[in-house]
Amino acid sequence: MTRTFHEIDCKGDLLAATLDSGTGTTALMIVSGGNEIRSGAHGGMALLASRISQHGFPVLRYDRRGIGESSGENREFLGSTEDIAAAAQFLRQEQPQIDRIIAFGNCDAATALALYGPDAGIDGYMLANPWVIEQTSEADSEEPTISSAAIRSRYWDRIKNPRTVIDLLSGKIDLRKLLKGLKQASKVEENSALSIRLRDALSRLDGNSRILLAKRDTTARAFLAAWNSADFATLRTRTSITLETLDSASHSFADEAAKDWLAEKLLEALRQA
Repeated sequence: MTRTFHEIDCKGDLLAATLDSGTGTTALMIVSGGNEIRSGAHGGMALLASRISQHGFPVLRYDRRGIGESSGENREFLGSTEDIAAAAQFLRQEQPQIDRIIAFGNCDAATALALYGPDAGIDGYMLANPWVIEQTSEADSEEPTISSAAIRSRYWDRIKNPRTVIDLLSGKIDLRKLLKGLKQASKVEENSALSIRLRDALSRLDGNSRILLAKRDTTARAFLAAWNSADFATLRTRTSITLETLDSASHSFADEAAKDWLAEKLLEALRQA
């Protein structure tokens, strides 16, 4: 395995990229979520890339425009279609033996891949904790609106834990915040526009797609609520889309058990591609 560093042209801007080479004919492309750089939190994606490439699969990571070492304007995940396409094209050029690209993204990167992957020639998808939460309407607010279904799921887990009663009686749980949360959880609401857009994108994917959820993560809970709704009923019948969960609250699969689970799921998909 050889790790090399590159700059990828993207409409006149340059994407900083890292390629872990391999001899395999299937490659992994890691798309970063949020405003995270390609190495990931605490180098997690760099370590993951090294681990995957040791099994012979090439792995490409890159910084989206305006992030990390890349130039240009940060267009956020909904403006990343050209970044994904440029990275996929570069990967095929640098590793000409590959005939398939499996793309992995977490959070809003998962949503971006579902939306824009087909136009980039992606052949298979590993989508972790897809982002379906709408931002608040206030222009100056950066707080997302958490779905009532996701809140209900979180409170149900707490209610099932006997420790919750002890914490409530001892004052460790703020009763006012608890009541506010229960009020929010009781609301009946429709799926967000973004979740419907994601549903439609998932329905159009040609390759096999795996959705990976850390089921106690808030983002995963919000997606799972949408997934289990009537709006997603037809999508749930598609055999080309599978959903797998890990009993974890780690959004980025940061602990050792979660890291191992994620790596094995990626290797499994690459071997079966």
